[in-house]
Amino acid sequence: MSSENQQRALRPRRSCLAVPGSNPRFLEKAQGLAADQVFLDLEDACAPLAKPEARHTIVKFLNEGDWSGKTRVVRVNDWTTEWTYRDVVTVVEGAGAELDCVMLPKVQDAAQIQALDMLLTQIEKTVGLEVGRIGIEAQIENAKGLVNVDEIAAASPRMETIVFGPADFMASINMKSLVVGEQPPGYPADAYHYILMRILMAARTHDLQAIDGPYLQIRDVEGYRKVAQRAAALGFDGKWVLHPGQVEASNEVFAPSQEDYDHAEMILDAYAYCTSEAGGKKGSAMLGDEMIDEASRKMALVVSGKGRAAGMKRTTSFTPEEA
Repeated sequence: MSSENQQRALRPRRSCLAVPGSNPRFLEKAQGLAADQVFLDLEDACAPLAKPEARHTIVKFLNEGDWSGKTRVVRVNDWTTEWTYRDVVTVVEGAGAELDCVMLPKVQDAAQIQALDMLLTQIEKTVGLEVGRIGIEAQIENAKGLVNVDEIAAASPRMETIVFGPADFMASINMKSLVVGEQPPGYPADAYHYILMRILMAARTHDLQAIDGPYLQIRDVEGYRKVAQRAAALGFDGKWVLHPGQVEASNEVFAPSQEDYDHAEMILDAYAYCTSEAGGKKGSAMLGDEMIDEASRKMALVVSGKGRAAGMKRTTSFTPEEA
């Protein structure tokens, strides 16, 4: 994998805030929120008659707004509609230099990702943007997309994330529930476990991030936190937020605790020391009462990477024990 893609994989995406592209007031407010990522939406959040004007509104806010510290994404309409190509052309020609990724919803196969890649490449060449810099986020929202998720994840070097879209997915498989993100009645286990793990395996196989979708009960922050904790426990990198009240919860859930972050950094320092000349070139060592080795280092890298991406600071330091 190229260094560019490795850098993409490290973008913080604990909280991915959805903002209607047709609402200037929300676009203005979103700039001041502590979300890691903001995606300006041309799809479901925009009525059909509002989409053409919303494209230009998004271009204006990308170019003139202050999105400091945020990953900037635009969700276009899916390829089965008549709007997709014009969404991409208008936004990327108008504000491509201020755009990090394009999110494609309702992805069903690799060809849809490849088509977006080709269109992005042509626009970048035409307007003089760096070819390949703009990433792609693929949203899995139906059974066909999940069945093809491996080929979707591998479809383009622009791929950065795979996103679970629960509402459309629930409809596509006839799930017996009207509450998006909640368990359907009558099933004693977690009805989303297979779906989430399938997305996660495809993402990790190709060094992509995995993002959980929205929780629509926007004023039930504890309900949001509970669903977010499930995805975080599996290894997901973040979750959509639809309301400012969900941002803090998502940032907290998808970041390591201070204790875990400090411990991970201590493991990395201790392992680097024990394998060095000064540390005796050992393959394993004791860190307090814990034995650490190469496997410990790999696990610690995951936690430290999430903590660093979240801007966490260490509160402890490593000091080698005297021989």
